[in-house]
Amino acid sequence: MTTIDGARRLGSPADPATLDPAERAGTDELRALQLGRLRWTLRHAYDNVPHYRQAFDAAGVHPEDCTELADLARFPTTGKADLRDNYPFGMFAVPQAEVRRVHASSGTTGRPTVVGYTERDIDTWATVMARSIRAAGGRAGDTVHNAYGYGLFTGGLGAHYGAEKLGCTVIPVSGGMTPRQVQLIQDFRPRVIMVTPSYMLTVIDEFDKQGIDPRSSSLEIGIFGAEPWTEEMRREMEQRLDIQAVDIYGLSEVLGPGVAQECVETKDGLHVWEDHFYPEVIDPDTGDVLPEGEQGELVLTSLTKEAMPVIRYRTRDLTRLLPGTARPGMRRMEKITGRTDDMIILRGVNLFPTQIEEIVLRTPGLSPHFALELTTRGRLDHLTVRIEARPDCPAERRDPAGQEVRQAVRDTVGISVDVLVVDPETLARSMGKLQRLADLRNRA
Repeated sequence: MTTIDGARRLGSPADPATLDPAERAGTDELRALQLGRLRWTLRHAYDNVPHYRQAFDAAGVHPEDCTELADLARFPTTGKADLRDNYPFGMFAVPQAEVRRVHASSGTTGRPTVVGYTERDIDTWATVMARSIRAAGGRAGDTVHNAYGYGLFTGGLGAHYGAEKLGCTVIPVSGGMTPRQVQLIQDFRPRVIMVTPSYMLTVIDEFDKQGIDPRSSSLEIGIFGAEPWTEEMRREMEQRLDIQAVDIYGLSEVLGPGVAQECVETKDGLHVWEDHFYPEVIDPDTGDVLPEGEQGELVLTSLTKEAMPVIRYRTRDLTRLLPGTARPGMRRMEKITGRTDDMIILRGVNLFPTQIEEIVLRTPGLSPHFALELTTRGRLDHLTVRIEARPDCPAERRDPAGQEVRQAVRDTVGISVDVLVVDPETLARSMGKLQRLADLRNRA
C-alpha cells in the first residue's frame, strides 16, 4: 500500500464534492426524507403484498398511522420464515413483467428466500454499492478484483455493478481456484479486492505458498463482508497484506451488499445508507426498540425498493446504533460480531465464534484457521476447537498455545472447551461464506 515515491498511502476523507447529496445532508433533512419514503413504502407494501396487508391488519395498524418515524415501531416485524412461507414470489409488490432480476439464498435449511428487483432497484443497488466502494477508498479508474461468488448469491453481482457504476474496471473472478486468484492479482494488478474475509486469508496463504510476499502485491484496499469478522482479523489482514481492510454490510433479503459501509478514514463502524434503509435495534427477546447505543438485534426497513419492499426485517445480527462520524448525518452500526442464530449456548453460557477468533488471533503460533465442533458427552454439550498452527510454529509450541487458548476461553467466556492444535492446511477452507460450526450433538 505504497505510492510510487515509497510513501505509505493512507485513507483520507473523500472530497465533499464527490459525495452524494444524502451523504452531505444534515440530520433533520435526512429524517424528513426518510419519513416521506417510509410512508410510501408502507402504503406500497400494504396495497400490493397480501402478507403485509394481513400482518398490518392483524396488528391493528394502517400505513396512514405512520406520521413520524417513531410510529414504525407499531408495525409488525418480518422474518425469514415469512419469506419462505411466501415462496417463491409472494412477497413481490410489482407484476412479474416488471421484475428484471431474481436472487435467492442457498436454501440449505429449507426453502430458499427469494428476492426480486425492478430496473430501478438494480440501479439503486449499484448506486449504494458505488457509494460504499468510494467510502472504502476506491475511486473511478481503479481495478477491482471481485472474488465474491456470482450467481444467485447477491455478493458477486452487487459488487460488480457498483464498481462499474463508480467507474472502475472489474475482474469478475468469483470464488475458488485460489492459485489462479493469486496469478490474476499479480498479472492484472488490481488496487481493490472484494471478498469474504475468511477467503482473503486463504488467498494470503496462497501468496506465501507460492513464495510471493503478499505485501508486495498491488492491493491497497480490501472490502470484506458477508460474514462477521473481528478487529483481530482486520489487524491480521492489514499486517500480512499491507492494505486498508474495511467492512461492508448487507443481506439479500433487504437488497444485498451495500446497506452499510465502513469509511476508510475512520474505520469506526459502518455508516448505514439511511436514505434507502431505516435501521432499528430491538431487544431480540421482547421485540422492544432499544435506545441508541444499546446492543440488540438489527432490524431494517427498505425505503426505496419497488419489487420487494421489506418492513422491519429481523436480520438476526447483533449490533448497536451510534452517531455518524465520517458521514455525520447518517448513523453508524457497530461492527457485527455475532448473530442470534450463530450463538452457541454451551452449558448455559452464550458463546459466539468471533470470541474464539479474537483469542486465536492473539495467540502466538496459531493461524486464523479454526473450526468448532459441538458434541454430546453423557448429558452435557461439549465444544472442541481445532486450530491450525502457523507454518513456522515449532512442534513444541503447539501444546502450550492450545493451553493458552483453553485458559483464555475459560477466563473471558467462563466455560471449558477442548483445544486441538493441528497441522497447517488440514482444515477445510471457505470459498465464500464461512461455516465454522459443525453441530454433531445428539438431539434424541
